[in-house]
Formats: sequence, C-alpha cells, structure tokens
Amino acid sequence: MMELEKELKQKMEEITPIDRQVMEAAWKNWDGLCKPLRGLGWLEEALVQIAGIMRDDRPHLDKRAVVIMGADNGVVKEGVTQTDQSVTMQVLENMGNDLSTACVMSHQAGCDMIPVNIGGLTDGVHPKIRNRVVRYGTGNIAKEPAMTREECVKAILTGIEIVKELKEEGYQLIVTGEMGIGNTTTSAACAAVLFGKDPADVTGRGAGLSSEGLNRKINAIRSAIAVNKPDPKDAIDVIAKVGGLDIAGMVGCYLGAAICQMPILIDGFISAVSAYLACMLNQTAKEYMIPTHCSAEPAAKMIMEKLGMEAPLHAGMHLGEGTGAIMGLSLIDQALNVYYHVATFEGGHVEAYTHQV
Repeated sequence: MMELEKELKQKMEEITPIDRQVMEAAWKNWDGLCKPLRGLGWLEEALVQIAGIMRDDRPHLDKRAVVIMGADNGVVKEGVTQTDQSVTMQVLENMGNDLSTACVMSHQAGCDMIPVNIGGLTDGVHPKIRNRVVRYGTGNIAKEPAMTREECVKAILTGIEIVKELKEEGYQLIVTGEMGIGNTTTSAACAAVLFGKDPADVTGRGAGLSSEGLNRKINAIRSAIAVNKPDPKDAIDVIAKVGGLDIAGMVGCYLGAAICQMPILIDGFISAVSAYLACMLNQTAKEYMIPTHCSAEPAAKMIMEKLGMEAPLHAGMHLGEGTGAIMGLSLIDQALNVYYHVATFEGGHVEAYTHQV
C-alpha cells in the first residue's frame, strides 16, 4: 500500500457513528410540539439526523458552504459535450464573481460559495477560487486512465482537507457541488462499472446533447471500460480509470464531513455517484450524508436506491453545481423554523398526541 493510501486509511479511522442518544432526544423534542406526530415526515427525519451528526439535540446551521469541485475531463475530446473545456474554468471564475445559477440560489439559502479548482486546465484567477490542482485535467478515458491511483488518492485527501479547513473557519454544514465539462460522462462510466450496467442504461444527455452526441457519449464509455478494465470492487481503481478529479474531490468531501462530524448534502447524479464511492471506502460515512433531490439523469434513481436513500425533491433538475442540494436546504431550514418556533402541546393548550400501535 502506498503512503498516501495509508494516510487516507488513517484519516478514515477517525469516522465514528452518529449519536443515537442525541437523535432520541431530538425525536422527543419533535414529539412535544403542538402538531400531528411525525407530520412533517422527511423534514423531521433530516433534522434528527443532523442532531445526531452534530451531537446536539438543539442544532444550528448558521454558517453553510457550497463546495464546488471543479475539474476538466479529457474525454471531452470524444465529442461527448455541447461545449468545450474552456467553460469549466470560466464558470469557476463566474462563481468567484457570484454570477452562476448556484451563486444566486446560495445567497437565497444563506450559503457561501466555495469554488475549488482541483483539476482545471489552468489555475483559477479569482481570489475566491481555492486552487488545489492535483493535475491539470484528466486523461481521455476512452483511450487511457483518467489519472494514476496516486493522483486519485491525493484528490480524495484534498477534499478531506478542504472540509477540515471549512470546519476550522466555523462552517457547520457542507453542500456538495461540481463543475466540470464532461463529468456526466465520467460519472455514468463509474455507475456502469459499479452496478454492472450497459452504458446506454445509465447515460443521459447531460447539459443538452443531441441524439448523435448521446451515442458518442455511450460509445466513449464503452471504450473506457474496455480499455481500462476497472475493478468494480475497488472505488479508487474505478475513479482513477474512468472517473474524474471532481468526483475524487467530492468523495473526499463526504469522508471529510464524517471525520469532522458535519452534515453534508448530496446533490444530483454526479454527487450521488461520489457519495456511493465514498461509502465503498467507509460505510459509516453514509450516516453523515443527507439526500436532497433525485436528478433527471437516467441512473439517478438507481443510485439513490443503491444508497438506500429517498430524496425528498423530484423536480426534474439536472443542472449540477449543487443547485438541487441548495433547494433541499430550504426544506431543512423550514424544519429548523418549526423545531424552534412552534408551541409545545402544553404551550398551545392542547392535549398531547401519543404514538398509536
């Protein structure tokens, strides 16, 4: 085992289960409020999970970060996207200037945007961009591995370090997001390998491909799997051979959140693939993940089922950048609003409801 993998293994040993006693206390608080028991469904469940994660039955999420892992993907050379690779870094720059869709939505949700350049073709210019480039773009997976195993582990460790930094900066919750032209191709390739599916069954049009472009995308994934022969039981091997640096970075974010005992929101398809890969590395990390929406990408529902999760939002979204998770955060905010401001049964002069068998 190489030194970086030993380091990763040591860091993952810090991950412990969330606190079930605190969760029971949070359920007791919910059940004391003047409303039908468990009437808010997922909203109550999410807040109880957050309480267990934070080891506090009165959790607060005053400072939240949308972490965007930005990276370029060499498979773009196969004509699998509508735009060229220059768009990745341009959108990261736009995020620095608060111009992207996710930026506008994050302001409404009270989040700070944290663009991370983990593998763009160039360094970011805007001072808000955190340049942590592991390598400048990946290889073309249709012809070669995306990256070396060592680079993959380094990117995962980078994601862990980003979350640790944010924890030290006072952040309490992480929203996952990504920006990388070609990354629906790499995530579909990972899904096809992990679940033994034909690429045609897990591949969508991404940011608006034509039918001809979709066929090129499917064929590129088939070539990638045939050329690289990734091991579906080895998460690092899958990412290194057919994944991307943004995916590896998000895997690190999930592991980092578990290490730092912070709730982390799963966004859409690419984010969910990354969540699944993180769970392969450490199953307990799943306890820190909160699903938010089910992407319109073909394999999104399947991945959520494989994770054993049910996303509350089904809005046909497939934009990426953390936008679905930001919308999910608005549900959590309503849960917090009710949790802290609704009267108790005693205060509302109503006889308490009891759980019926």
